[in-house]
Amino acid sequence: MSTTFSFGLDRYLVPFSFRQVPVYRFDVVVVGSGVAGSAAAIAAAGRGASVALLAKAELRETNTVYAQGGLAAVLGAPDTFDAHVADTLKVGCGLSEREAVECVVRGGPAAVERLLQMGAEFDRTPEGAIDLSREGGHSHARILHSQGDATGLEIQRALTSAVLNLPGITGFPNTFVLDLLSMPDGRVGGLLTRTARGDLVAFSAGQVVLATGGAGQIYRETTNPVIATGDGVALAFRAGATVRDLEFVQFHPTCLYIAGAARALISEIVRGAGGILRDRTGRRFMPEYHPQAELAPRDVVSRAVFAQMVKTNDTSVYLDLSQLEGDPHALFPSISRTCRFFGIDIAKDPVPVRPGAHYQVGGLRTDLDGRTGVPGLWAVGECASSGLHGANRMGSNSLLEGLVLGLRTGAASALEGGGSERAQNAVRRSREMPKPPPGVRVNLEDLIYSLKSLMWRQMGVEREKHGLEDALSKLAFWSRAVEDLGPAEPRAWELLNMLTVARLMTLGALAREESRGCHWRSDHPELATQWRQHTLLRARAEGETLEAIELELAPVRDQAMVP
Repeated sequence: MSTTFSFGLDRYLVPFSFRQVPVYRFDVVVVGSGVAGSAAAIAAAGRGASVALLAKAELRETNTVYAQGGLAAVLGAPDTFDAHVADTLKVGCGLSEREAVECVVRGGPAAVERLLQMGAEFDRTPEGAIDLSREGGHSHARILHSQGDATGLEIQRALTSAVLNLPGITGFPNTFVLDLLSMPDGRVGGLLTRTARGDLVAFSAGQVVLATGGAGQIYRETTNPVIATGDGVALAFRAGATVRDLEFVQFHPTCLYIAGAARALISEIVRGAGGILRDRTGRRFMPEYHPQAELAPRDVVSRAVFAQMVKTNDTSVYLDLSQLEGDPHALFPSISRTCRFFGIDIAKDPVPVRPGAHYQVGGLRTDLDGRTGVPGLWAVGECASSGLHGANRMGSNSLLEGLVLGLRTGAASALEGGGSERAQNAVRRSREMPKPPPGVRVNLEDLIYSLKSLMWRQMGVEREKHGLEDALSKLAFWSRAVEDLGPAEPRAWELLNMLTVARLMTLGALAREESRGCHWRSDHPELATQWRQHTLLRARAEGETLEAIELELAPVRDQAMVP
């Protein structure tokens, strides 16, 4: 049984004809050069495919670079695969798919070995073994890290170096993907891009892999870089792919909060090493909210921080590192440098922190090889919903997922073949664009600020029905305004993607009348067993217009898990 909501959005952002643009042909096109995209490109090239790797910015400028915490993997006793699986299922609050969890967890050691072969360097003990730390939700120390808090940077370095040294991969940095191109039978046969010079270029490919990361930039407070605007989910949704559980957005509880400064992540490894959260009076408050205190799952810590900010009428809480064993500057050099820039000595000064949007838990529904429901289209990493995370993500599982499933997806897409025939000969808008009155225009930056503020207020750490309904109304109005009146430039197209993802997130949050994982409804604070289901959203098209969204519920495949 499904519910239908009106939508109203054009299938394609830009009209074009293959007669007017150059066309590059590859076996596989991978969009996104972070851990999942680079791993997919490497695996596809290793199977003999010609691969184009497209990046919105430089190949090294990815969300992966900002992953401070680490990579979770079981590397030996006393840890076990069963323990890692159990921890992940527990944090997933009943929505993780056991098959996906088993696949990713058991693929950890081989993925780590593959990284080591590429030259990745991880911190080691004096005896030479890989040094493992512990984070919230993990029952054992199983987190690999590099230079304390620069794990993502090191993994990206190793992967990018491998990509650049493989002759089967051609990199296309600073390339913005506008649309996936559908063939008459609905299959994806390529994509349309805009280069840094402003030229339109089409790519024709048998297989397209989306590894575009998340959508943190739709929130005012976020740890994500400016490139994280939900492009992959929006592209695929317009092409007919199904979106799953997008209402689940993980908020990181400890973002450096200094008015006027970009939010910087203060990694969970700081709390794992003994960092203590205190309110403005200096009182430690986390033991009141959860037995694991600062090492509770991130959604618990985020809500506790938010609640304490309200109680104390403060704009933040404070992270105290003064009682750590060892020198905090040596343990966390990246965090130390960032804080020192703002005059904070992390060894003695309390660090002001507050929650920020961190990880998009839901995404495009895929199988374990990355297949979406649209032939020729694959997705992996943060833009995908593989079944691993469920209703909440356990720290450091995302880099593991990107590696394990990235390699699987790349190999599977290369083996699928299918040729690189052209998509449709021409793409055009389905309706005549209105001509605005003289002087009427859309202020994109103002709309972006309004969107980010709206989502933070009404789709943030806590949600409720009336705020969600109001948000949906505003998001629909802004989408029409940008589509009808926005300039033909990347910032407007990016905003349309952000608005599309925001609407999908909000629809899922409105439908899910319970609190589970990182989705918290103040008007439905209980966990509801009848809601142990996935929310599925897909577009219903009429010609080249997406007229409506259909919402369906799907049971979790592993019915043995509770609640």
